[in-house]
Amino acid sequence: MYDWRKMTPQERAETLRLRKQLIRPWHSPPHWDSGESRYYIVSAACYEHKHIAGAVFSRLAMLEKSVLEICESCSEKTIAWSILPNHYHVLVKTEHITELRYSLGRMHGRLSRQWNLEDNCLGRKVWHNCVERIIRSERHYWATVNYIHHNAVKHGFAQRWEQWVFCSAVQFLNEVGREKAKEIWKAYPVLDYGKEWDK
Repeated sequence: MYDWRKMTPQERAETLRLRKQLIRPWHSPPHWDSGESRYYIVSAACYEHKHIAGAVFSRLAMLEKSVLEICESCSEKTIAWSILPNHYHVLVKTEHITELRYSLGRMHGRLSRQWNLEDNCLGRKVWHNCVERIIRSERHYWATVNYIHHNAVKHGFAQRWEQWVFCSAVQFLNEVGREKAKEIWKAYPVLDYGKEWDK
């Protein structure tokens, strides 16, 4: 739905008609809950990708702590994460994706209120949605790990993975070692992963 603002009124009307017919959310991807333990990449972005979460360093630390606490309580395992000034990604294994999304949504509301009070911007929309994607294969899994760890580099916040502190890259490098991480990077390239939705 990133193309919404580029659509003509007729294209918007047709898109909404189709989404209503399919009983899908009007302005976001559908949510999935198989009820089984699955791997998911979960992403959320600040409204219009404004750097509200990263306006001050302490907010990034607070957001990372909050996201990881929720993932720990709603997931079997948190594999990778990256928290940036305007969005975040986390790779989890869970059978409770609906509960995880709900908890993240409540956290978004709580942090929105707090940050809006701090910035004297009551009523400002801070977050736009939280979406999950089921990991479909081993290739998708490892490309997602690479994508998440490379996210701060992709968006220009760091030159190397381990320079961004609000990320699991250092932990990953310590667990698998640099040589294995390089092998994984080459075997499962990011390519244009996220091109249409992570701007």
